[in-house]
Amino acid sequence: MTILDQSSVATVNEAAAASLESVIELRRAIHREPELGIDNPITQNRIAAALTDLPLDIRQGEGDITSLVADLNGSDGPTVLLRADTDALPMTEDTESSFASTVPGRSHACGHDSHVAMLVGAARILSARRDELGGTVRFMFQPGEEGYGGARLMIEEGVLDGVDAAYAMHVTPNAPAGIVSSRAGAMLASADTFTIDVIGRGGHASMPHYTTDPIAIAAQLITSIQTMVTREIPVFEPTVVSVTKINAGTTNNVIPERAQLVGTIRCVSPRTRIQVHDALERLVHTITAAHDASAEIRIDRGYPATINDSASVDLVADVARSLLGDDAYVPMPSPVMGAEDFSYVLEKVPGAMSNLGVCPADITDPSTAAGLHSNLMRLNESALSAGVAMHVGTALAALDQLRAG
Repeated sequence: MTILDQSSVATVNEAAAASLESVIELRRAIHREPELGIDNPITQNRIAAALTDLPLDIRQGEGDITSLVADLNGSDGPTVLLRADTDALPMTEDTESSFASTVPGRSHACGHDSHVAMLVGAARILSARRDELGGTVRFMFQPGEEGYGGARLMIEEGVLDGVDAAYAMHVTPNAPAGIVSSRAGAMLASADTFTIDVIGRGGHASMPHYTTDPIAIAAQLITSIQTMVTREIPVFEPTVVSVTKINAGTTNNVIPERAQLVGTIRCVSPRTRIQVHDALERLVHTITAAHDASAEIRIDRGYPATINDSASVDLVADVARSLLGDDAYVPMPSPVMGAEDFSYVLEKVPGAMSNLGVCPADITDPSTAAGLHSNLMRLNESALSAGVAMHVGTALAALDQLRAG
């Protein structure tokens, strides 16, 4: 199926290719000065400066969050949102790039710099076609994706007011350059954290019978949690519960009073998420009580699962095939257990997130490339023109589809 006419395909691809130099320039400028959390003023100012000469209604976040929303208003009609995240990671970059991070302990190792640059490039191309738009395109530049819930904060600011559909694209170095992938339904998992404090009775390590050893109970909890997942959760509903941190004890001859377990819960189904929370609480209190101990458990809900609308995924696939070639779209075979706060957007409006392959040109096997969140992560900048084209084509196709009913 060709969702865009041949004239649009040619002009969009040509414009995206022509924008590549400026997209790379903006990406590298952002890359040099990475910012964390919801306070990204330097990046916000760069975005505003890059958009200032375009016919956009620009609104910058007030208060603590440096969000930026830009509306491109065509004729009366639906509104399609395109999103890019702006924040970096609190980690050191160890590449030898000429535009490597100049800020110690901060790095754009998740590719958000490229997300911003591609969306700015798309805004410029769509602005040139403003008179052809059957509605409004809203560009959402969002800080705080890396654990701060910036999307939720922007929703509270009103970014989804009047929005009919929403799309986002994430780069991945572990896929061939220019390849687009997505899937209907759950694409990414929810991400919750748990803290379990086992409270026993301390004493001398040579006389454990006079104590209630919280370390032994904690060890039993760890193995029982894994049994819980395999015996209570259907195998076709992917679930991961991992204990990632243990705190207990002070020396070799003292049994402590407390032991603490910390970990993560990943689910792709809202129903399974609730089931795991309930089962974990039951397990913790039952096992500790059986040993005459007690427990305190706290589960902090993080990002929900990223669940794509099937019709929106079909649209992304058709746009990719129309613009980039018949083999440019590759369906994801299964969800990935990472998490994304674009999930908050998809809870409110139909839409889809997709991935864009950006494997570096000098690596023949994408599986061996340094992946996201790696200190050595690199990307193939020539592939960013495909991302620009995808944003433009998706906006045009989505507006047409919404107008058609």
